[in-house]
Amino acid sequence: MSETELWIRRFHPSDDAATRLLCLPHAGGSAGYFFRVAQELSPEVDVLAVQYPGRQDRQREPGLTSVHELADRLVAAVLPLVDRPVALFGHSMGATLGFEVARRLEGLGVPPTALFASGRRAPHRRRLERVHLRDDAGLIADVRALAGTDSALLDDEDVVRMVLPAIRSDYTAAETYEYRPGPRLTCPVVALVGDADPRVTLEEAEGWREHTDASFDLAVHPGGHFYLNDSMPEILHRIRAHARATDREAV
Repeated sequence: MSETELWIRRFHPSDDAATRLLCLPHAGGSAGYFFRVAQELSPEVDVLAVQYPGRQDRQREPGLTSVHELADRLVAAVLPLVDRPVALFGHSMGATLGFEVARRLEGLGVPPTALFASGRRAPHRRRLERVHLRDDAGLIADVRALAGTDSALLDDEDVVRMVLPAIRSDYTAAETYEYRPGPRLTCPVVALVGDADPRVTLEEAEGWREHTDASFDLAVHPGGHFYLNDSMPEILHRIRAHARATDREAV
């Protein structure tokens, strides 16, 4: 299996699509979170869902505890798929990772067409977070509070034992991330946030404006950290509109 096949899931391959969308999950999440996105956007957009190490079919691999290392490895894996315009969509930790991936792609001369940064404060905005240092019960309690995983699944001890290492490694990566000053992105940035998200304020989301020399937009949706579960139609509409605009510019 190639590195690309190891990291990328194409649930609804759209080989004739003019654009691609690289989707980066939240801490503890998996590529499957974007199955519906791939289904809804196919065949207009070819969705590439990222599968981090340490979960599901990559469960035997150790999880990575550094966003920078995740970005380095992911960029190497995704390079064969940037043969056409690619936009990035990341939620929570995935938004920070998307920013670092965008930086690396721009450095390689293949800038993304846009970065959709969902449910995450701007990279330079720091909070002191130590959830990754809690015991197992404390870590699971935080996951429950954010409602990112089906609570019924977390009642199953076997499931918890299976997913806990991946959750802890992801939380470690997200909470220990250190922003490294560098050039601003040349692609547009769209920050998306729930109006009741305990993980990011509107001011912190607005801070993404400082990381691009292109256009910036802030989209506020009703809901908490996983507002996108209920706002997916609006988000998909925005992504389609961007993909169609990108297609027109390429003609």
